[in-house]
Amino acid sequence: MKNLAVYVGTYTKSKSRGIYSLRMDLATGSLTPPELAAEAKNPSFLAVHPTGRFLYAVAENWGTGGAEVGSIAAYAISPEGRLSPLNRQPSGGRGPCHLTVDREGRNVLVANYGSGQVAVLPVGADGRLTEPSSVIQHAGRGPDPKRQEGPHAHSINLDPAGRFAFACDLGLDKVMVYRFDSAGGRLAPHDPPAACVAPGAGPRHLSFHPSGRFAYVINEMASTVTAFAYDAEGGALRELQTVPALPAGWRGQNTTAEVRVHPSGRFLYGSNRGHDSIAVFTIDARTGRLAAAGHQPTLGREPRHFAIDPAGVWLLAANQNSDSLVVFRIDPETGGLMPTGIAVEVPSPVCVVTA
Repeated sequence: MKNLAVYVGTYTKSKSRGIYSLRMDLATGSLTPPELAAEAKNPSFLAVHPTGRFLYAVAENWGTGGAEVGSIAAYAISPEGRLSPLNRQPSGGRGPCHLTVDREGRNVLVANYGSGQVAVLPVGADGRLTEPSSVIQHAGRGPDPKRQEGPHAHSINLDPAGRFAFACDLGLDKVMVYRFDSAGGRLAPHDPPAACVAPGAGPRHLSFHPSGRFAYVINEMASTVTAFAYDAEGGALRELQTVPALPAGWRGQNTTAEVRVHPSGRFLYGSNRGHDSIAVFTIDARTGRLAAAGHQPTLGREPRHFAIDPAGVWLLAANQNSDSLVVFRIDPETGGLMPTGIAVEVPSPVCVVTA
């Protein structure tokens, strides 16, 4: 495959009009000019169906007085990469901010940040969504009265086997664990029900190691990464270590956002908003522990999200506050990021996915 389809979810508060598409030349890293693929309001997070035929986008809209205004939109992807709307369903809560598709392509799982629920929406054979088949409300609060006054489900991911779902809740300082029934589209609380991070850390996103033995959680409020050992049979996470995502001695304001394990399993990356960098770590293959390996400026402001191509050659960083998508080459030996000089303008980019 020479070219890779790239889709960018955005906030539509200023110049953006929805979801943008472009193509990457996998030999050179070059990008085509972005085109508007679908008009939508705040399609801030995207996920592609495992067949590559459909794309799903949250509508990160917020209501008041308990109104459930969040929704998920389904699109068909044409052979040329264009998007055609299929349908839209409620997300089961307010402010949906993250979603994932199970490995069989039967369900979309969504995290509703605003009201603290996670939900499952079954997918039909034609890619259309049905109403939520399972909605679970989180409860509790954390020590920060401004950001943790209640639950805030910030992401939901499945383990490699698709048996358990893990929801990072920023408001609770917990990674909630659920048994997942793909055939029935159901979530059920697990025992143990959660893994904890440090009080006030604010867990945001999670990435599994390709081996399935480890998982990594980036903590938005503390600007740290927590490494966990994963018991795939029991669905349990055990903390190994927590390391800073910022350079030693840096004292500016910062929050972290995305975390991603390299396809080789040798490196881990995390984005810093404020320091405006990608933190690079090496991963010990035996223990899963992390070692800091440097920081690469993203050449823009507020790197909200990033993607790595399937072969692990390129990293695409989305700088939300400078309207740019920037390409870096990944050093296969060290994991370091090398600027390529390749960048395109995308208004308020929030999420980058490839298909």
